[in-house]
Amino acid sequence: MSDEKNFELKLLGTGTSTGVPTISCTCATCVSTDPKDKRLRCSALITYKNKNIIIDTGPDFRQQYLKYGINGLDAVVYTHHHFDHIGGFDDIRGINFTSKKALPIYLNTETLENLSRIFSYAFRDYNETGNGIPMVDVNIITEGEIEISGIKITILPLLHGSLKVLGFRIGNIAYCTDTNHIPENTLKLMKGLDVLILDGLRPKVHKTHFNLDQAIEQARIIDSKQTYLTHIAHQVMHSEIEQKLPNGINLAYDGLTIKGRI
Repeated sequence: MSDEKNFELKLLGTGTSTGVPTISCTCATCVSTDPKDKRLRCSALITYKNKNIIIDTGPDFRQQYLKYGINGLDAVVYTHHHFDHIGGFDDIRGINFTSKKALPIYLNTETLENLSRIFSYAFRDYNETGNGIPMVDVNIITEGEIEISGIKITILPLLHGSLKVLGFRIGNIAYCTDTNHIPENTLKLMKGLDVLILDGLRPKVHKTHFNLDQAIEQARIIDSKQTYLTHIAHQVMHSEIEQKLPNGINLAYDGLTIKGRI
């Protein structure tokens, strides 16, 4: 990536909240030997000029960081506060040990409130753990555009049921996990995309996620050149569903790396 406008987005996890395989399940997908049916919890890595930004630190954050050989972390941006997107927050400590400074995090107010509740020890004014706490520099975001390590990120307000969550547009790529409604004003921010990563949970309708048919319909409205469906449940076997999808729409999988341009 020698061009100064190029970046990479790598999907570190593409699974639903339980991950796939789901523990104690013996369905065809959960016992599949296809690597594309092995899905860690949803997260993505943005790499630009040797700077790394991660979207969400779920319960598999440490495993993903080690699996993909990530070398340093410059910031985390959070979509929302559900545990499958924040559960690995404590492992930020490892980043602090190396960098010797607080890690910038970008999130909305509700996500911060829940992080502060679940990981309360990290947000107190006194030390009860011998400095063994995740140290973060908190930045509240709701809409508009932010710039991190030289890369501009457009915030995409979404709905996940009744919960206000965030998607992100980086250049010609948009990342919209955990949603079942994209407001009209957000759709305007998504014009001209080359790649869309979009929630597509399973065939059956769900109250807070796009199912496959709804995701396909939404992808057609957004009209990106390529769409990848993520946050995939174990009701989806990659080899079976992939061949049924329309042209330009595919299932994402862990490790998928997409070249982007800002």
